Amino acid sequence: MNRPLILAALGLSIVGFSPVAAADKKYGPGVNDTEIKLGQTMPYSGPLSSLSRFGRVEAAYLRKINASGGINGRRVTLVSLDDAFAPAKTVEQTRKLVESDGVLAIVGSVGTPTNLAIAKYLNSKAVPQILVLSSTPKLDDPENLPWTTTFMIPQPVETRIYAEYLLKTKPDAKVAVIYQNDDLGKGNLAGFKAALGSRASAMVVGEAAYDILDPTVDSQIVALKASGADTLFHASNARFAAQAIRKAHELGWKVQHVLLSGVSSISAVLRPAGLAASTGAVSAFWLKTTEDPMWDDDAGMREYRAFMKEWAPNDDIEESIFPYATAQMIVEVLKKCGDDLSRENLIRQATDIQGFQLATFLPGLTINVTPSSRIGWRTARMARFNGTRWVPLDDAIGN
Repeated sequence: MNRPLILAALGLSIVGFSPVAAADKKYGPGVNDTEIKLGQTMPYSGPLSSLSRFGRVEAAYLRKINASGGINGRRVTLVSLDDAFAPAKTVEQTRKLVESDGVLAIVGSVGTPTNLAIAKYLNSKAVPQILVLSSTPKLDDPENLPWTTTFMIPQPVETRIYAEYLLKTKPDAKVAVIYQNDDLGKGNLAGFKAALGSRASAMVVGEAAYDILDPTVDSQIVALKASGADTLFHASNARFAAQAIRKAHELGWKVQHVLLSGVSSISAVLRPAGLAASTGAVSAFWLKTTEDPMWDDDAGMREYRAFMKEWAPNDDIEESIFPYATAQMIVEVLKKCGDDLSRENLIRQATDIQGFQLATFLPGLTINVTPSSRIGWRTARMARFNGTRWVPLDDAIGN
């Protein structure tokens, strides 16, 4: 074959094979050969600014991934904007992320009222809203919100664990409930009462709500003590859980505290409330904890400690373990996408996770998500605070 014919043959090969190679790559907004751009909102200011650690730790973990070559050769850019935990601000910032910044998806955002405020907008635009930190069952709606997934044990599942625990260990309990006056608090209160079933009317003897802008919950705790309750269920955030435990102790109210998993931190809740005041509290766990020496030699925990020391030294190591797990889950979903980084494939991979064990989750507690069943995990383990550490009570329970 002479030279012109060879060149012609090569030209045909290039024309013939290049479209096939290009077809292997599918990119949505915010993606090219070198970058994947994601967005989120966080309460970097406002009454719940402590939750901004999720944004900081997620960003730090992605910087670590980028330093090691990124995901399938692409660096990940996380545009994380402040919403002050105000739904109207969340809507404004999310529109900016989608319409101006051109992100591929919204990932790992924090908050029930804030994520609810943007869910319909994102779904109407076919923008993935994945691995958001909210426990409301309203976001677990594959039919009406097909582009949304959460990364928390939902309110009906977690509250059933506490209800079953009380029905088994303290069936005659008189329960008072302190709850946040929004979807977080109301949803947990409703889930708890539903799980108690026919016993709810007899067992729940008092309820008191607070607003996140309230300075204290002292008056609510005084009122609940007067109800004659011997058990206090906290459907609240960390700040007010600490206040409630401390006030109950000051009043001499010897009550069994039942804490949501999100407000069980020793450093953020129990120590500010007072270790003596917190002794005897119970909660449910699905994560390992740095405050339990049983995990000191665990490979996953050693890796986590090393990450925090190098990449997020200014954040609380105990409080950051769930944000770290969330960041790992974001990376896992992106890896599964390969070179098809379209929005359609991203939500497909986010809803096709089977038997995935995160290094900081309790052994055997794996993540399983399907298009029709988007609750990542349904079990947890009850534990009691002994004044120093959380002591497991039994095997994992759930539904």
